Amino acid sequence: MRSSTALANLFTLVASILSLSTASGQTPPRIGGRMTEPLEKYEMPPAALGTYRLDTSPRMIKPFGVFTSYQVNVDANGNNIVGDAANEPSIAVDPTDGNKITIGWRQFDTYTSNFRQSGYGYSTDAGVTWHFPGTLQPGVFRSDPVLDFDDTGNFFYLSLLVDTFCGDIWRSTNGGQSWTERSPNGGAHSGDKEWFTVDKTPTSMGHGFQYQFWTGFFACDFGEFSRSTDGGATWQSPINIPNDPDWGSLDVASNGYLFIGGNDEGSSFWCIRSTNAQNPGVTPTFDQVTTVNMGGSIVYGGAVNPGGLAGQTFLAVDRSGGSTNNNIYMVTSVQPFGAGNGTDVMFVRSTDGGVTFSAPHRINDDPINHNKWHYFGTIGVAPNGRIDSVWLDTRNAANNTDSQLFYSYSTDGGVTWAPNVAVSSSFTPLEGWPQQNKIGDYITVVSDNSGGDVAYSATFNFNPTRGQHEQDVYFVRVSPSGGPTPTPTATATPTATPTATVTPSSTPTASPTATPTATPRPTPTPRAQPTPRPHPTPGPRP
Repeated sequence: MRSSTALANLFTLVASILSLSTASGQTPPRIGGRMTEPLEKYEMPPAALGTYRLDTSPRMIKPFGVFTSYQVNVDANGNNIVGDAANEPSIAVDPTDGNKITIGWRQFDTYTSNFRQSGYGYSTDAGVTWHFPGTLQPGVFRSDPVLDFDDTGNFFYLSLLVDTFCGDIWRSTNGGQSWTERSPNGGAHSGDKEWFTVDKTPTSMGHGFQYQFWTGFFACDFGEFSRSTDGGATWQSPINIPNDPDWGSLDVASNGYLFIGGNDEGSSFWCIRSTNAQNPGVTPTFDQVTTVNMGGSIVYGGAVNPGGLAGQTFLAVDRSGGSTNNNIYMVTSVQPFGAGNGTDVMFVRSTDGGVTFSAPHRINDDPINHNKWHYFGTIGVAPNGRIDSVWLDTRNAANNTDSQLFYSYSTDGGVTWAPNVAVSSSFTPLEGWPQQNKIGDYITVVSDNSGGDVAYSATFNFNPTRGQHEQDVYFVRVSPSGGPTPTPTATATPTATPTATVTPSSTPTASPTATPTATPRPTPTPRAQPTPRPHPTPGPRP
């Protein structure tokens, strides 16, 4: 769709204002509560030939207590690449063989340019050794990597072509060692901050379907949602989602129902359901929209990540087949209502198919201090129903910005959470910026029955030429095994949002343990498996 000349002139004026505010170090303004520019935009040319991978240093292996973080973005000899940058990692793990892991990220060949590509790495030994063959399309400006997998172990990579806001799906059938483009360039539609999921439940009518949503105001063509029924090769014409949710994720219940979690870039959050997206014979509709109280507001431009988000909304569904089956969980890092600085990792759950949600529960268990940041909060749900949550955390930093990766988990559907455990050494998120003033917008975790595989960005490597630490991608294994039994903190019983109080169906009695360890894991057991309103014409692309 194309805008009118008047609208184009308006956006030219807005872009000028934005460039001034960004140059002065201020947060870009918003119009009508929404971002006035996309989080991704085409800005700089690629690095000159012959200026990349010229200098190396030993790859970073960073022990911290019982945990070890392994650098992922390494060269052919397994060394750190001096002068590059990597952030916004997304991880996928083969459910049939936990030794096979792949991570995608935004690859900047040099920190001197914002030109970025779709980097990827793979491991065949459960994350200890990593190989970085290159990018999906060398020399092509790409961003917003999102990875997922199906129940047979195929990996999928959704990548955004930033100059058009169009995306496409790539598939790997060999554990992430090589990738083949499934849809043509831009064939998956997409838009800024796109996310997708694969239906992994064999009994679902939509088994193997892929579902995607994005920020509709900065879209490839129009709409906010699309579906593929053939493994990402072709995608339906986009449609709108009620309330135009942004900056979130989606998942599928064991009955094939699709749930989308998103927000309005402020304090409004929603869980939106489609019961018929699994039916290939119909155009999906959304029959349930639930307002969810997350206890605060999404933050853009915070002190720990001035050019990006403090986190997006993550939604995950339990498909364990047990007493918590089809519970819906949402996690996001929000600035609490009435607080001037900092964020907390907040969790809610629904035990009735998204009709109602619990009151928000604060997962980070340090004393309340609104100068502290608990950001990039995310979750994974194991096949046995355990919930893992990881985030970056400044609780131990005198400057309130130096960060560590933290971990907690729940074995009773989010009713109680294990005491938080620091997983990584401290690092500064304010160095290594590739002309972009951020360390990405998210980190990710995939859970199996014995633990979780985490991909995150950190700045452990020091570049003496630049006099700064560099942004790199790391893998670490977290696990709830070992240590004495803690006294977990409780999550509130679900309350009416917007209807009557719901009592949780059944609560397991298993007690979490206190200190996770990084013990090797066995191969994980495969998992058992209102009418949209018209949407305004999107603004011109920057």
